[in-house]
Amino acid sequence: MKDDRMVRRSEALAAGNADHELRALYQRGGWDRFVNGVYVPSSRLVELSGQERHRLLIDAMLPMMADGSVISHRSAALLHGLPLPATGFDKVHVTRHGRGGGRKNASVMVHRAAWVPTVKVDGIAVTSLARTVVDLARTESLLTAVIAGDVALKRCDPQELDAEVQRARGWKGIARARRAVDLMDGRSDNAGESQSRVILCEAGFDAEPQVEILDVDGRFVARVDWLVNGVLAAEFDGKAKYTEYLRPDESPGDVVFREKLREDAVRELGYPVVRWTWADLARPAELTARIRRAVERAACLPAPLGSVRSTSCPPQPRADLSGAREIV
Repeated sequence: MKDDRMVRRSEALAAGNADHELRALYQRGGWDRFVNGVYVPSSRLVELSGQERHRLLIDAMLPMMADGSVISHRSAALLHGLPLPATGFDKVHVTRHGRGGGRKNASVMVHRAAWVPTVKVDGIAVTSLARTVVDLARTESLLTAVIAGDVALKRCDPQELDAEVQRARGWKGIARARRAVDLMDGRSDNAGESQSRVILCEAGFDAEPQVEILDVDGRFVARVDWLVNGVLAAEFDGKAKYTEYLRPDESPGDVVFREKLREDAVRELGYPVVRWTWADLARPAELTARIRRAVERAACLPAPLGSVRSTSCPPQPRADLSGAREIV
């Protein structure tokens, strides 16, 4: 039998193979029974990440699903290319038309809904991007939903999200979905910025993202990740910021120096600057306390010079203006 990516029992029998030959695939070793009736080389499974394994699981389960099944929830998010946690991919989520509760087995979680907007991704019926985000927001953590939603909003009209939230009135988890959708913003450049914004908003700060700071003559000086309470420039520094978007013939040190000049220009206009990293996001209470102290100090200073300008959603990468951005 051909050492292929996936062997289905039904196809193997139709091709003239016998059940004892299929049993030998995994009894002799070298193959795993991936799901009932589907066999995959063990060497291939070992190489796969949790998300890659889930993508293979979708392929394996599709021919066994009832007519009208639409890939949904985090399975749909994976197919739409949204960022997701590394774990929690043991079941394929599908939604079918109907009312009442869903059901599950070892490999599939079935949801029911009266409204299932559907698109095709790689030829597979999947819930629409907006519906997928709302389903995530109803069923996943706030942070998971916001990170995925921020990315989705670069391709999805916010009005589509609002419409899906309205259609989901009365569904389980809709209150948490509204909260998550309210926090989503397509101007976020990466997951670190998304997580930072959740922390800032949950702490009660007025944090306007991707604000352009202009000098007294209205000339562009810099774009900052957030303007907090109108007085503090705040920045998330990801690791790739100083390496991934180097200009020709630049070193990371050149980027650091360029960032220093940019920050000095912001400070000269009267905006204190506070920065944090991934490590700080793991200690949100300490981070918010530091930001609060910085805001209090900034509020005691003279009013900043120049002016500020909000950016559209989503903005151009800041690398085009005055520095490198991390994209995760």
